[in-house]
Formats: sequence, structure tokens, C-alpha cells
Amino acid sequence: MHDGQPEQAAQRMEVSELAHLIDVLWQAGYRVLGPTVGDGAIVHGEVRTPNDLPVGIRDEQNGGHYRLVQRGDGAFFGHNVGPHSLKRELLPPRERLFSTIRRGKQVTITNEPLSTEKIAFLGAKACELSAMLTQDRVFLGQNHPDAHYAARRRAMFIVGVSCTQAGGTCFCTSMGTGPRVDAGADLALVEVVSDRGHYFLIEAKTSAGHDVAKKLALAPASVDDIRQAELRIADATTQMGRHLSTSGIKEQLAAAAEHPHWDDVASRCLSCANCTLVCPTCFCNTVEDVTDLEGDHSERWRRWDSCFHEDFSYLHGGSVRHSVKSRYRQWMTHKLSTWIDQFGQSGCVGCGRCITFCPVGIDITAEVLALKPTSP
Repeated sequence: MHDGQPEQAAQRMEVSELAHLIDVLWQAGYRVLGPTVGDGAIVHGEVRTPNDLPVGIRDEQNGGHYRLVQRGDGAFFGHNVGPHSLKRELLPPRERLFSTIRRGKQVTITNEPLSTEKIAFLGAKACELSAMLTQDRVFLGQNHPDAHYAARRRAMFIVGVSCTQAGGTCFCTSMGTGPRVDAGADLALVEVVSDRGHYFLIEAKTSAGHDVAKKLALAPASVDDIRQAELRIADATTQMGRHLSTSGIKEQLAAAAEHPHWDDVASRCLSCANCTLVCPTCFCNTVEDVTDLEGDHSERWRRWDSCFHEDFSYLHGGSVRHSVKSRYRQWMTHKLSTWIDQFGQSGCVGCGRCITFCPVGIDITAEVLALKPTSP
């Protein structure tokens, strides 16, 4: 997280300079992470050279379907999104909060030190950045900011990349979150691959981004360079695999609590929590205490949880949401309706992960449409 400044004019960065950008970030003390290929998916990993990126690979996505296929070109960022998001770096799936040691009658409590690791993420898409800014409202914008999240966020440098093609489950245009990288990045790239050349359009969005850009061999972007980049972003805008009408959606879902379609979707939902775990904005978590056998040492850990788990809403005497129907309804109405009451914006960024990684292919855009009021 870095202070902004007036944006710099777009410049042209040759493909050969991408390796230099990565080196500059490592030399500045950052551990560079980005999209890599692992376990048949685009996942986050260390990036030391451009060859660590998913070169010439795109992800084929549909409901319950995810495959990597060859693009037939040398694009470094020609994919959409995989199962990992920036949430993984800012809010780890499991982290220790504090530990205690008992020596006789004395108990010592030691808080877990805040992270000091500097991370530069190379290749964040627009929906990712919008999700991160949404998480900022959750963990930084309330009366009690989360110190661990804040420390990681302060130490992160982000190179965003605008999408030049959309995936089969993308609907970021419906949510106003993409495909162009606007807010949230220190540097913003657009990759242009054509028979006329392969280059990047680069813009510094913050003072930290400007400092990094000054160390690169860049050239002023020509009118045609900018036009080619704009054409590719425009292409992505027209390629969305899904669409979600958000007009009146808050009121629609609030009025649909007893709609019969909830029973239909519940009959298909496995309540596996995949959708919430891959969602870049879902923030449900729980804490667990672990001790040694003698009870002299204990630790408190925070880990991701999900409103799809029956025991997530457990109170004295049982779970508040004991049925799959009630849990799916809670998730969707919070994401698309009551989140607006809570944070002033939707909790969905249109990345499509919940559709892609649902084992039975439940499609949030189709379910919202099915919940439209029926004609009398």
C-alpha cells in the first residue's frame, strides 16, 4: 500500500525489459510473487525470471470446469484467474496470533510479531485489485483495524495487468471492476501481442511505482501503442462469458427470502465451501486453540472458515443455519445484498471463481436470474 501521486504518462516497455523489472523488485528487497503453473492450474509462486510466468498459456473456464491450454503465442499474462487470489498473501489460510507458556503459576503471553516481509506481486488482474480494496474496507476501514493484515498490506508492491481477453465465467464488467486496471496497483501494464510486435504499455500509479519505473529502460508510448492497448482491453469487455444484472439486486434478494428456487439450488449444492475459499472477498475466519499434552504451552491460530460449514453459525444449542438452503441463501444475500448495507458496495467482483470451481457448476449469475419475482 503506497501513497498515490499524479499518474505518469503511459510508456512503452519492451518484452526484454520484463526481466529487468523483476530484477529491480528483487533488488529493492521484495520477494516477487506472481502467476505460475502448478498442479494443472495458475497458482501463486515465486517469480525470478519471466520464464516462471505461465508463458503462452490460458485458462479454459466454465461451470465446474478448469483446464490450462496453449494459446499459440508468447503472452506472459494471457490467462484470467486461478484458484489463488491476493487474499492468500494478505490473509493467510492459517496464521498464529499468540502463544502462551506456563511456568509454575506464571503465564507468559507472547503476541505473534507482525510480518515484515516485503512482497511484490506481479500480474494482479483488475478484479483481483478490486477484491483487495474490498478487503481493505473489511480489515482496515472499521473501528478495529487488523494489525496483521495492515502490516502485510503496507509492505506490498503491486504490478497490475489489464485483461485483454475474458474467461468463460468472467463478469467483471457487470460489477464495474474490470477489465482495465485502475485503482490498487503501483504499476499498471497492458500486454500487447500481435503480428506487429510484443510489448507492454506501462503506467506508474503511485510514487513507489514511479520510483521503480525510473529504473527501467522505457520509451514514450506512441499514439498507435496506446490505441493497440485500448483495442485489446475493449475486446475483453465484449468477451465476458457471464452477465449479472445488478439493477435493484439488493432489494430483489431481500424480498426473495422465501422464494422456492432456494430449495432447487440447495438440492444441487454440496456445501463443500469451495466457492468461499476461492472467493477473493470472502473473509469468514475462526480461531482455534491448541495445547501440548501437559497444558503448559498453548497457541491461538486464525484460519479461514466458511458460512457453508454447519458449525460456523453454531451457538448454544445448535447451528443457526442447519440446512444447505439456509447457508446458500446466507452466502448469496450477504455477497450481493446485505454487503451493500455493511460496506457500501457489493461483495462480488465478477471474477467467476465460484462458478468455475464449484464441483457441480452452480452459477451465481443464473441463480440470481432464477430468483427474479414471478409474475402473478
